[in-house]
Amino acid sequence: MSNSKLEKPKQEMKFSYGGQAVIEGVLMRGAHPSAVAVRNPKGEIVVHEQPLNKTMYRGRISRTPFVRGLVGLWDALGLGTRALMWSADVAIGEEEDVNFNGPIGFATVAFALVLGVGLFFLLPTSAATGVQHLFDLDDAPFLVNLIEGVIQLTILIAYISLIGLMPDVKRLFSYHGAEHKTINAYEAGDVLTPEVVARYPIEHPRCGTAFLLTVVFVSVLVFSTLGRPPFIYLVLSRVILIPVIAGIAYELLRFPARNIENPIIRVIVKPNLALQHLTTREPDKHMLEVAIVSFQHVLASEGLLEREAITIPEPRPEAVSPTLAPGN
Repeated sequence: MSNSKLEKPKQEMKFSYGGQAVIEGVLMRGAHPSAVAVRNPKGEIVVHEQPLNKTMYRGRISRTPFVRGLVGLWDALGLGTRALMWSADVAIGEEEDVNFNGPIGFATVAFALVLGVGLFFLLPTSAATGVQHLFDLDDAPFLVNLIEGVIQLTILIAYISLIGLMPDVKRLFSYHGAEHKTINAYEAGDVLTPEVVARYPIEHPRCGTAFLLTVVFVSVLVFSTLGRPPFIYLVLSRVILIPVIAGIAYELLRFPARNIENPIIRVIVKPNLALQHLTTREPDKHMLEVAIVSFQHVLASEGLLEREAITIPEPRPEAVSPTLAPGN
């Protein structure tokens, strides 16, 4: 790739690229393909490309306001979770030719969804109901729902903070920073080299962490309209309304991301950007190389980059996590 600014067709700029960190690597998602790049124990970058489901990512659902938030939820729980599992196999030297769709994929999504709903929705609901009975707050449903939101946010921050103390999770968060920097550099029209990409921020307004904070905010507003019905209906409402909340949260996140140059929008998104520091760290050069390779494969699959222009760095054993290096 040349050292000049990237020339991007207008139709390309309309698409919002995304991704996430995986074990020793990065997943990038385009309009048509996804690509996961991961370092194996030898320090080589292994890439898995896969076309995305046309109905889910390019059909009517992906263009329908509020409904398209379901695609974002699928990204977080489906595509991302399965890519994370594949990256773990590669990182320990057990690479497999895997398809991210099918029964295994749906089972993975179901497990992740049940775990997420239980920890971040049902547990806060139960705790808030206990507070309601303990302090006799039956006549203050909005306050109880607000307490539920605070508990929800507290559990989220505590969970991320605790797992962030683990060395391997710190590396995962650094790869998350590499993903953000790469997309920021591309959207700025800059050349994708580690030296250039490193200059860009680790925050990004479309980050999934920001999505989670927005979900908490929206859930407080939505649930407040329902009051505090009997506990069984309370639990059912939390589960049934997850798609509604996700849809609203996605639209709330999408608007500021597209208008980030507006000074007022910049102020509004500050809490979201600040929360991202829980899940991002500054990446090193080797991590940036992986993120760039993953993104270049997405661009090549979409015909926006020649395959010959993809830069695959030489194997770098020193770039592998000490816990995953050969012999450990």
